[in-house]
Amino acid sequence: MSDVAISLRHVSKRFSQNGGPAAVGDLTLDMRRGETVVLVGPSGCGKTTTMKMINRLVEPSSGTIEVDGTDILKQNPVELRRHIGYVIQSIGLLPHRTVRDNMATVPKLVGWKEGRVEQRIDELVEIFELDRELLERYPAELSGGQRQRVGVARALAVDPPVMLMDEPFGAVDPIVRERLQDQFLHIQEELRKTIVFVTHDIDEAIKMADRIAILNKGGVVEQYAPPEEILREPANNFVKQFVGVERGLKRLALTNVSEIEVEEGPVVTSGTSSEDALKEMERFDFHWTAVVDEGELKGWVDVPSVKRVRTVSEVEPRPFSAYVTEQSTLREALDSIVTSRTHVAVVAIEGQRYKGILTLERISREILS
Repeated sequence: MSDVAISLRHVSKRFSQNGGPAAVGDLTLDMRRGETVVLVGPSGCGKTTTMKMINRLVEPSSGTIEVDGTDILKQNPVELRRHIGYVIQSIGLLPHRTVRDNMATVPKLVGWKEGRVEQRIDELVEIFELDRELLERYPAELSGGQRQRVGVARALAVDPPVMLMDEPFGAVDPIVRERLQDQFLHIQEELRKTIVFVTHDIDEAIKMADRIAILNKGGVVEQYAPPEEILREPANNFVKQFVGVERGLKRLALTNVSEIEVEEGPVVTSGTSSEDALKEMERFDFHWTAVVDEGELKGWVDVPSVKRVRTVSEVEPRPFSAYVTEQSTLREALDSIVTSRTHVAVVAIEGQRYKGILTLERISREILS
């Protein structure tokens, strides 16, 4: 089986029959199986038109589109759409049907038996961590975030290999949007669907994509590459301007703490003598040291407090206002550094087990690498 799930070859779309400019002109693009490809670009660049041609909500004017090696123009468009998940910003839940009935719509249309439908609904409730009480509610009785999660769950109801998502999180507030993005990324790690995701937000594209296609007017692909490559080596001035001036900071959001080597920092136990604790701080030229108990992070103490006692156990460690984990991004670590009184990011793994520190210098080296 080819690793290409969706192939567009010399695809174009003209809405005007009078020789006006093409919405999409001569687009060629391969999308790999199991990857999330984000189409991003300014208004009028043809990103939504391109996506809609894949399930024939918009018919291409020329060219070929294959999904899993099959020419979609030779398929019944209704049957095609039943096997491609589709999520839109306005969600599109049927208002007169309960959440349960909305999620059951496509499985019933493709002929699933009642028992299989109910089993799939149970699976989706678990995958999306939905409260079972929601199943009997109507869309108007849900919050914006709940409606969006149900909309994505409904699109996955028949377990389609391909999903099309048009600004799927654009209708909710920023806090809910980030939560939905994180949840969907977690789900995608398990499901590995082939996803075509449309957004106007480059930050969302960078966060969600395995590959980004940056489109210009007429569906011209200015660059098609993984987010890291686009941020490190933008193909031209258009891409540079579209990505923005904070390319280095955006790159930090793509790298987890676990991917780099953290630094050793001063650390003592509660039973350490004050003399040894002061030596430990002097060794690193720090005015503070982390305190651990059987490996678990308890907080920090500084030079003045340690000088007044015989052992560290006589000082109440101050809690770190924030620390990062191995799953945190380097951008989150940088935020911890600039807001911390200690001017470093303390790294703790699961269960607050102390691992080390990250400094501004260490993160700077990562940006420059």
